[in-house]
Amino acid sequence: MTRSDGYLLDNQQTEAGRRFDAFTALFDPTTFRHLEGLGIGPGRRCWEVGAGGTSVVSWLAEKVGPTGEVVATDIDTTRLAPGARPPVEVRVHDVGAEEPPGEGFDLVHARLVLVHVPDRERALRSMVKSLRPGGRLLIEDADPALQPLTCPDEYGPEQRLANRLRRGFRKLLADRGADLSYGRKIPRLLREAGLHGVEADAYFPVASPACTALEAATVRQIRDRLVTAGLATDAEIDQHLANVEAGGMDLLTAPMISAWGYKA
Repeated sequence: MTRSDGYLLDNQQTEAGRRFDAFTALFDPTTFRHLEGLGIGPGRRCWEVGAGGTSVVSWLAEKVGPTGEVVATDIDTTRLAPGARPPVEVRVHDVGAEEPPGEGFDLVHARLVLVHVPDRERALRSMVKSLRPGGRLLIEDADPALQPLTCPDEYGPEQRLANRLRRGFRKLLADRGADLSYGRKIPRLLREAGLHGVEADAYFPVASPACTALEAATVRQIRDRLVTAGLATDAEIDQHLANVEAGGMDLLTAPMISAWGYKA
């Protein structure tokens, strides 16, 4: 993530841990499948960008073993501290404003990061620059504009309220510089950055306990911002959280698009 007092979902907020847990449940299987396909093994050097939590970092550390290296970076490394032991090195780093934390990486990976970074172009250049020839880049990011609703099956007042709050969330993100259609651009951007063998796919969770947990944690985390911006009232947010807790809605997350390629 980029350093900004305006970042909407920072790691210090109370609900951040619940959001990371939900992301782990929702997206780790997809991420690990792609990383396996890129041939991560013993002795490899990896850079995990905007790591936030430890699940992907720990998985990479197990794969590269004691002869490998995993550099895990974020602007806030609070939640990375438990994993800061060899072969993992944790660094405070802003991918959108600083030079890469090294060169010659076999793998660079960023998940749900660049959509929030104001200088996404510089961040992507930095990641490509850090790769060795033959090194792989895997970017996974959301595309909230591709599927903007949390309840596409809007058949009742609970679903209509959920979708109105989601629109408010999207407005808050856009006002802080997030690119809500970034996910779909990644394959083109990787080709334009000079990578070869670019491929992509998407994962679109439609309904699961993790989707429900993510919705509740996100709304609680941005509650004050929604109210201050006049996008919702406290009563509406309380009602929505009660609706979520009741478990009667199918709650979606934005599609996560994964794209990868290699440096010649």
